[in-house]
Amino acid sequence: MSMTPPKITVLAVEAFERAYALRMPFRFGGVTNTHGRQAVIRLLVRMADGREGWGYASESLGGKWFDKNPALSDEQGLNQLRLSLRLAIDAYLASGPNTPFGFFADNYTGQVAACAARGLLPLVSTYGPALLDRGILDAICRLEGISFYTAMRGNLPGMQPHAIMPDMGGFDFTAFLAGLQPTPSMDARHTVGLVDPLVAADQKPEDRVNDGLPETLEEVIAAYGHRYFKLKIGGNRAADIERLSRIAAVLDRLPAPYFATIDGNEQYENADAALDFWRAMEAEPALKRLRESTLFVEQPIMRQTALSTPVGAFTAVKPLIIDESDGEIDSFVRAKAMGYNGVSSKVCKGFYKSVTNRARCQLWNAEQTDKRYFMSAEDLTVHAGLSLQQDLVLVNLLGLGHVERNGHHFVDGFCERPASEADAYLAAHPDLYHRHSGKVRLNITDGKLHMASLDCPGFGAVPAPDFTQLVPMAYP
Repeated sequence: MSMTPPKITVLAVEAFERAYALRMPFRFGGVTNTHGRQAVIRLLVRMADGREGWGYASESLGGKWFDKNPALSDEQGLNQLRLSLRLAIDAYLASGPNTPFGFFADNYTGQVAACAARGLLPLVSTYGPALLDRGILDAICRLEGISFYTAMRGNLPGMQPHAIMPDMGGFDFTAFLAGLQPTPSMDARHTVGLVDPLVAADQKPEDRVNDGLPETLEEVIAAYGHRYFKLKIGGNRAADIERLSRIAAVLDRLPAPYFATIDGNEQYENADAALDFWRAMEAEPALKRLRESTLFVEQPIMRQTALSTPVGAFTAVKPLIIDESDGEIDSFVRAKAMGYNGVSSKVCKGFYKSVTNRARCQLWNAEQTDKRYFMSAEDLTVHAGLSLQQDLVLVNLLGLGHVERNGHHFVDGFCERPASEADAYLAAHPDLYHRHSGKVRLNITDGKLHMASLDCPGFGAVPAPDFTQLVPMAYP
């Protein structure tokens, strides 16, 4: 049922951080992560009737993904994201009463321009609003006692055609949102990083974590029953073929069909180099089943050239999506013109962008017979609790079927957070978490995430984050 979008005012925003360590190193592209920081915000809104309430959002500060410039130090990369958040906070606090979608859309152009004036890439500019927009809708859903699913399917945010997306003029967002059907479970797609051990022989006894969780790919499959996998490649064709062949030797032992995606993380210079990589896969007999099981290839081309040349020769043999090139609200439109089939959804890029891109897929596919346009659900090491759950409810609403999950593998449960916070999430969402080896951890059974409990008041989570051990964010 359609809802009347409320006009709200943002009264206050408080931003915090916490440090975390990875249980295993995670290598993607040219970066190996062993630790990091997570941003957590709380945001106070006032409704037109005077009611006030807090909303929450959290996201990793993934500095070496948003801007991969090797000249940037780790701290400079994090400061870019902190600055994006500060600029967005200033703009939202200065805005008059608006609908939830209006805050995003009306501030979008100014945010991108303000970030560009400070040397920040478009992908960085979306980080701040992505957190605030989730906090706003979370606050409203908590005040109204409704779930994210109910709010979105009733178009409570007030999504409508806007000047920032002229290609969607006349599109009926209300009807589109009403037709979305979330499900109680999704397949979890396991990420295999570039330095992940695949079999027991890949680890020395002294290198094992021994924390009760699986470490090798073999152990992951035995523990969780995955059928979907995301495989990282590094941009060296020979090394990538060798690595994928070793992975295929493990996956091909599965008696049932499996499905894979290959993530290039911008490691190939141009479309020709990416196609040469795929031709090398075709020439390797050991990769036959893996190649046939691959659903799509994700952003193999560096963003500087990814949207400047056609990729039709590649997509003639395998679908291709953008991820890091999805920096602006119209990036998918430009990618389509170059021959790409799809685009990733990540809450760190903004959930209104994801919804808009899902609408574009429906609109474009209605114009032809092959249904070639699609979205994928990808991860940026989202952590158990609020970040994970906000990502899950979004991609589940969009009907994406399977979702990359890597945070649960590289971060141990709720990590260093208070046990009381982990216990609160377990009590509120007992289908999504379980107690394993004495800790609250994500529960994946038969390769699936069960999450009916996320249909709850708020943006996918009942408990609020525990702020007692967080430190205030120091903006640059």
